[in-house]
Amino acid sequence: MLKTGETSTHKLIILFVFDKMESALSERTIVDMCSTSNNWISYMDCVDVLHRLKDDNFICIISQDDDTLYTITPDGRESLANFYINIPKSVREEISQFVKKNSARYRNKQECRSDYFQNVDGTFTVALKILSPVQPILELKFVVPDKKTAKAIYKKWEEKAADLYSLVYEHLCD
Repeated sequence: MLKTGETSTHKLIILFVFDKMESALSERTIVDMCSTSNNWISYMDCVDVLHRLKDDNFICIISQDDDTLYTITPDGRESLANFYINIPKSVREEISQFVKKNSARYRNKQECRSDYFQNVDGTFTVALKILSPVQPILELKFVVPDKKTAKAIYKKWEEKAADLYSLVYEHLCD
């Protein structure tokens, strides 16, 4: 982890993560990648720097639903291009390797949402979504007889969403 107070380097690290991920990211995803799963930036610095990047127009909000999505702006890309050398080489390499290994998992985690709740009659409704930055790609609701079934569907959704979407699309668009 870098020393506390290295705000400009922290900004560059977050911009570098956006650049390597090549997609919009939620605050939760950025914090998880930069401070929870890795020690590139402390949690508090990460949250603070993310909001500073937005205030400085280096990132912008592209979707504000359940989980706000941010993306890097042209000014952010230019700043990164001019100053990425200020990120220690070891940290750049670590970020590149981490993103290469984990980008699909993070995108899937960010795009696939599920929830369940009990209905008045004692059954449960499971709500499943595949989100994109602009609008939901797929939304499904299932009514199931018990909490055990609802919880099982809820837990499997992230893993099975892409396959189910492909299957539904294939059957309906032939």
